[in-house]
Amino acid sequence: MAKHSAGLLMYRYRDDILEVFLVHPGGPFWAGKDLGAWSIPKGEHGPDETPVDAARREFGEETACPSTGDLLLLTPLRQPSCKVIAAWAFQGDCDAGASRSNTFSLEWPPGSGRRVEFPEVDRTAWFSLDEARAKISRGQLGFLEELQLILAQRPEQARKL
Repeated sequence: MAKHSAGLLMYRYRDDILEVFLVHPGGPFWAGKDLGAWSIPKGEHGPDETPVDAARREFGEETACPSTGDLLLLTPLRQPSCKVIAAWAFQGDCDAGASRSNTFSLEWPPGSGRRVEFPEVDRTAWFSLDEARAKISRGQLGFLEELQLILAQRPEQARKL
């Protein structure tokens, strides 16, 4: 059975340019990776939590930013790992430099018996859509494309802030 995650894609306009807020995963595996390594803030959820509740929880845990406002449902995407991500977009703003993330514990280096704490997210940043297309993992690229399409078709969603 496929695992399920849920996340939020925050967007804003700066000088008439659409920007999206992405996170870079923390930990030693991702430390040297940039292109194709970024993600929307997201996480797994179980049967006792609704996907939208999980998305809001994960967004807060990984960014310490608010996720208030209207949510635009995006089409869930099946990842190359077979995990399915449900996602919503919302217009908001947050200081990427002030973001904070929760942590996880990992045996590092492997086989050492030593546990080290790493942030789930080690960086957050705003990117134009062109920049984000290069940064985001390829399995999540569809979220950017759909957001751009929705905003082009619903101009009232594009400039609420």
